[in-house]
Parts: sequence; structure tokens; C-alpha cells
Amino acid sequence: MVGPREAARRLPGVDVAAWRQADAAFPVRVPRAWFDAIDPADPADPLRLQALPQRAELSPDPGDRSDPVGDAAMSPVPWVVCKHRDRVLLLVTKRCQLYCRYCFRRDHRPGRRSDPSPEELAAALDWCAASGARELILSGGDPLAVRDDKLFGILDRLRHMPVVRIHTRAPVSAPERVSPALVRGLAARRPLWVVVHANHPRELRPEVTAALGALVDAGIPVLNQSVLLAGVNDDVDTLAALCEALVAARVFPYYLHHPDSAPGNAHFRVSPRRGLAIHRALARRVSGLALPMYVVDLPDGSGKIPVERALAEGRWRTLEGSPPRPE
Repeated sequence: MVGPREAARRLPGVDVAAWRQADAAFPVRVPRAWFDAIDPADPADPLRLQALPQRAELSPDPGDRSDPVGDAAMSPVPWVVCKHRDRVLLLVTKRCQLYCRYCFRRDHRPGRRSDPSPEELAAALDWCAASGARELILSGGDPLAVRDDKLFGILDRLRHMPVVRIHTRAPVSAPERVSPALVRGLAARRPLWVVVHANHPRELRPEVTAALGALVDAGIPVLNQSVLLAGVNDDVDTLAALCEALVAARVFPYYLHHPDSAPGNAHFRVSPRRGLAIHRALARRVSGLALPMYVVDLPDGSGKIPVERALAEGRWRTLEGSPPRPE
């Protein structure tokens, strides 16, 4: 991991004081390979903006929500979220290899417990097993931040579920985590799906596409979720390049998420109408195979719906207390 002093030596404009203040509220962890790929000549480098804190992160915004997607009300037991009868989400850990600065789950604090206790994990697994859900989603944090034996133990405990998804940024943020042992272990537990997270074509470095390819070659379908982020990918050229590169890597562009209104990420937010215009332009640029769904995860805990439908139904006015901010 790269710390603030090294970052300030190697990149102009790094604010060490802001880094430390941000880290006290939500961890700053930047894998070395990610940091080394940042262009030091570009203060708006998309890798830099996603991973390194900015002073804007420290300023509250009227639109901030501590639980922007309504997880808390949909948590029947600790470490479990269930928003739909047929799906259950298990939060394996709060740890990540890279803490994205726009993250919507910001309840991880330095010094606090970042993993369920053995008793909490057992209770969560029991609840998932008895839930009647047909889909298990492992999330976090990042499920690949835990050891292989723990991950495989969770998968084995819930192997009766017909559909298993692992939602992880590790193949992109820390591709070395996709080891031969991990790939063999996951392949032995098929059928399962891996859903990764890349927002910009520069994230798909050769070592990343190799990690993704290893999963696909092992018979594991890989999908991608992106977040629409101001200054990072809020233009059709960048999104088209990303989606086409994903398809070339045999990864299906699954979702484009409207940014959630988490504390500290106001500078990343794009208005829904502008986002919808970008998505419509993207649909004219790429094939259906390369076109992700543009969705919003609503703050009432009801789950994801297309942004176009949310606008048509006035869900922003109802759920946010005000209409979308103007352009």
C-alpha cells in the first residue's frame, strides 16, 4: 500500500493533511500497482480521482445520506441485507484492497471491527440458508479481501443455493489476488458468477485483463458494474471505450449505476437527467452486447430500478425530498 508521504513525493498536489483527515473517516488504501498506473502529469487522472482523497470529500453536502441505498432497514440480522424475496446479500467483510472515494458503504472506520465475529457469521449463514432465497450475493467490503479458506467455507455452507454471485473489485484493483488457487477453488464450486467493478478503460491494464481471462477460461461468467462519476467517466467516449474493452475481455457490461448520495462523494455526483442523456448517447454508439443498464439504487431500500423509470415516476422528488439538482 502507498501512504500519504510517498504519494506526495511522487504526485504533485497531494494534500497530506486532507488524506489523513479523510482516512480518519473512511480508510484510504491504495494498492501499489494501482498507484503506479496514475499519470503524475495529470491532476485529473481517473485512477487518481477514484483512489486518492480530495479536500472536497471533507465538505458535507445537503444531499448526503448516511445510508443512501436503504440497507439498514433491510438487514434482518447483522451482515445480511435482503431487499428481495429471491435474493440475499451477505456482507463477508468491510475490508477492501482499494477504498473507492465515492463508496456508498462508508461505515468502515479505522480501528473498528471489519469482519463478522464467528458467532455473527454463523448466524448470518444460518439466516441465508433458511431464507428460501435462490440467489446468494457475496459483497462487502470485498469478498476477496478474506482468505481463500474462509471464502470457500462460506460458499460450501450455502452451496444448495442455485445461483451464487461474488461482487468484487479485486480483479481490477488488485489483480494478483486472482491466484491459480483462487481460480481452481471457484471453478470447483460452479455454478457461480463473478461481478467486477471497473469505471474507466485505463483500469483494464494487461494484468487486469489476464485476471479476468483466467476466471472466464475456468468457466466462470464475469460481469461488470460501473458507477457514473463526474470527472471520471461522465462522457460517452469514455463509457464507449470502457464497454467495448470489457466485451473484448469477455466481460459483460451489466450495470451503469447512478452515483449514490453518500457523505463525501458530492463532487462525483451527476444529475440523473444528464446521466440519462449520456446513456442514450451511449446506446447509439455501442451494440446491445456492450450496453449496460443505467440504474439507481433507491434510498428507501426497494432496490435498483432504471433511472428513466425513476424520473418518470417522480421517485427522486418522493425519496430525496427535492427534485434532481439542475444542470
